[in-house]
Amino acid sequence: MAKILHIVNGDTVAETMRKGVVNDDILVWREVYPEGPVFEDMAQEEHLAYRAAFLERAMGIPQAEFQRTSREQEAALAGFQAYDEVVLWFEHDLFDQTMLSFLLHWFAQREHAATRLNILCIGSFPGADDFRGLGQLSPEQLSRLVGTWKPVTAEELELGSALWRAYASPDPEKLALQLKGDISALPFAHDAFELHLARFPSVFNGLGIVEQTILQQVHNGLSSKRELFKATGDRLPLLGMGDTQFEYIVREMKCGRRPLLTGDDSEIRLTDTGRCVLEGVDAVKVNGLDRWYGGVHLHGSSIPWRWDGRGVVSSDEAYA
Repeated sequence: MAKILHIVNGDTVAETMRKGVVNDDILVWREVYPEGPVFEDMAQEEHLAYRAAFLERAMGIPQAEFQRTSREQEAALAGFQAYDEVVLWFEHDLFDQTMLSFLLHWFAQREHAATRLNILCIGSFPGADDFRGLGQLSPEQLSRLVGTWKPVTAEELELGSALWRAYASPDPEKLALQLKGDISALPFAHDAFELHLARFPSVFNGLGIVEQTILQQVHNGLSSKRELFKATGDRLPLLGMGDTQFEYIVREMKCGRRPLLTGDDSEIRLTDTGRCVLEGVDAVKVNGLDRWYGGVHLHGSSIPWRWDGRGVVSSDEAYA
């Protein structure tokens, strides 16, 4: 019998798979690449320490725990040649597509020897009208996916690696250019990474698509954190955003010289500045910015890149 390693996108999926779906080894890849500093070589000690410090400060993930988990999963991944097969289980949203591209990049740099590399990546499931991800499927439903994976092709490895390198680059034009080419080998990558670019500050008011959506929902009458999280997820399901990510973004919107939001988790309200930003006042010029978008670090009140609704452009172009 073949010895198989399944690499999955979260603990919920792993727990379900252990309920009789598979009897093989499972590696949960614990990362949140849409937030914080990202580098082409994530295992480099300097990069790992820098990212760990950010995630503790921004999202409350203890540095030591993050570094320990990262080293452990890297070590487990490095032992992949002990298996006859490796299966990558992922889905269509940005959370997963960044993870998948990283892993394809990692495997693209290594000899696979006799280990067969497989992929299962879906964006829908029969009977699941509002499919958000593998974590919502039952053991019986996940069992129906077993064996439907396909071998990873050289084209998928090459494209995944190229997407990761572009995502981790400090120049967002590299990713924008990549998305203009043929990336059909990974059918969910285009929309997911295009949504990533839409997270950049807009030319209209300096808000990315996530902050704009949150501000608009508060303006429309939603006030509790629970309501806002659900509404944002419903409007931007391709983000695959978790509650910790959401809380970090809302907290950032409550900070700055002139916060856009105020209130506690049960009653979040627009400030006067928030109303002005909705009408077109530039949030970056009002409060400055200190955010990572993949490998791009935007900070200060005069930033080099903006989202214009079609792509990322330089600030000079945006206001020409």
